[in-house]
This record gives sequence, structure tokens and C-alpha cells, in this order.
Amino acid sequence: MSLARWSLYMNRSSQILRDKTSSILRMQGADLPSRAPMPLLTFNSQKDIDHIATGCDGDIGGTSTVHFELDQSTESKSSSNTKQSSSLVTKPTAKFWGEMRLAVRPGFEEKVRGGYAGFRSKPRPTLFGEMTEDVSNYRYLALRLRARGHPRTRNSYFVNLQTDGPITSDLWQHRIFFNRDDGDWEDVFIPFDRFVLTNTGEISSTQISMFKERIRTIGISLLGGNSGVEGLYELGIDSIHAVNKEDVTVEPKLEGTDGTQWERQAV
Repeated sequence: MSLARWSLYMNRSSQILRDKTSSILRMQGADLPSRAPMPLLTFNSQKDIDHIATGCDGDIGGTSTVHFELDQSTESKSSSNTKQSSSLVTKPTAKFWGEMRLAVRPGFEEKVRGGYAGFRSKPRPTLFGEMTEDVSNYRYLALRLRARGHPRTRNSYFVNLQTDGPITSDLWQHRIFFNRDDGDWEDVFIPFDRFVLTNTGEISSTQISMFKERIRTIGISLLGGNSGVEGLYELGIDSIHAVNKEDVTVEPKLEGTDGTQWERQAV
């Protein structure tokens, strides 16, 4: 382990120890849970970007490309607890971009499926186990995004949540439905109880309740292979929060511009 990774590892361990000690001293268990929006991921510095892992079908024989970088040129409406403000400030945000392609390289036909690109937060190991997020007191995932690139890629983005469970290929997934079509920033709200359990890209035949007490990683993927979509894609990402009803500024959208819906399936 490099010196930088070891330092990060020890800093996380110290943070957990401080948080547990503080909770005991304040007898936090007797307090009502906070309803203030809970930051899960921010994308406003190079340090934030370094905590993200990327992947695409091009890694295993496909031809899609993926990039994830800090965009210094973005102009985003400043927000407080995910609520929009009228003032404009220039601040860095993340840009997830590349080209979605369905073709695969020669020799990989019938072996891999093209049409995938994504990113996720990296696991955070510590001396006391892996750091996770407890969102059990929140009802919605809030994402501040802007969708650009080719219009046909807009309906193929999905949010992926990985919980701390025994099956690492399990992901809780929900499609992102945008309200804007002008490429500007917007807040997207998704109820946690609308996420669907998937495994290796397929909806699980057994649907259970999400283990919201231990969210391990959070990510977004573009699944062009599911819908036969190709083209240049670009998604701006400013932040991801857990929020409650009082902080929802736009009614959650359950249907895309193409009329498709993403519902929890009865089993």
C-alpha cells in the first residue's frame, strides 16, 4: 500500500473512531434523527474525482469509451441543501463523458456485449471495517445533474446503489428521468423504495427491501446495450444527497420522454 493510500486509510479509521466517541458522549441514540439533507457525494474538487472508479465495455472487448474528470468551466446554480438559489456561481463539477458504441472488437463477438459505461464511488476500507452510509432516515436520493451529448442517450442513465451484503454483484438500480431537455442543471429525486434489486445486469426474481443502513457505493451507468442506443454522451454531476419530502423541489418523475417507465416489478 502506498504512503498516500495508507494515510487515507488511517484518516478514515480515525474519523470512525471520532464519530463513535462523539455519539457516545452526546448519547446520540436518545436524540431524534436529523432530517437535514445528508451529503453522500460531491464532485467539486480533484480529490472528489480521485475517489471515483470508472469502467466500460471497452475494458473487456467492446468499443465504448469512458472519461470522468473535473470540469473547471461549469456554471452551476449555487444550492443550499439541494434547494436552488437565484444566484449563479462558477464552481468545478464532474463530467462523465465518452462515446456509447454497441460494436465489439474482432474476436469478441458472442463473448461480450457492447453498450456500457459507468462510474461509482470507491470502497472505503478502515481498521474497523468498510465505511458505509446510513440513509435509513431518508426517503429520497437527490442528484444534481445536467444531461448533454446526443439526445438519444438521455433515457439510458441509471443510478446504482450497492449495499453491504454477501453478494457483491447485487445492485439496487433506478433509471434517471430528466425534466429538462436544454442541457442545463436540474435536481432529480428518486424514492429509495422505487429502486429495484438487480444482479449482473438482470432484475432479480426475488425482490427484498433495501438495506439502507449500510450503503457501500453509489454510481451512475449508461446502458446503451439495453435499448440499442449509440452516440456521444455527457453527464454533468455536482452532488448526490439523501433527503426527505420537505427538500424535494421537483416531483419525482417515473416516466421518460419516450414513454417508458421504471417500476418495481411484482414477483
